[in-house]
Amino acid sequence: MAKHIVAPVAEIPPGGRKLVSVNGRAIVVFNLGGEFFALSDRCPHKGGSLSKGRLTGLVRSSVPGEYCYDRRGEIIRCPWHSWEFDIRTGRSWCDPQRVRARQFPVRVESGAQLVEGPYAAETFPVAVENDYVVVEA
Repeated sequence: MAKHIVAPVAEIPPGGRKLVSVNGRAIVVFNLGGEFFALSDRCPHKGGSLSKGRLTGLVRSSVPGEYCYDRRGEIIRCPWHSWEFDIRTGRSWCDPQRVRARQFPVRVESGAQLVEGPYAAETFPVAVENDYVVVEA
């Protein structure tokens, strides 16, 4: 897959998201506490824009009357019909074995790694001060 620089790391703060276009595809990049994840912006149910959805968490219960809210901000809820997807895996909570939002590999690379190539040319000293979010599509 080809690499695509989509944003400087500082542009997507922890708990934030950014809608980007890669090869004509709408992809939403999420920052979960410094880890980056990318999902198709299209809900697999009816095509709603996941980038416009609400971030939420999970309510779990091991016994009646006791509830635990965890994974705060790791679930995206489609704004059209409230289908929920795990940002880390793309899996839906209604049918995790069959329904999922398409995931794209994401990693953070320093600017110096992105400018190296197979060709040699006259060079000048360069200082890299920022890291960038890179999506493979």
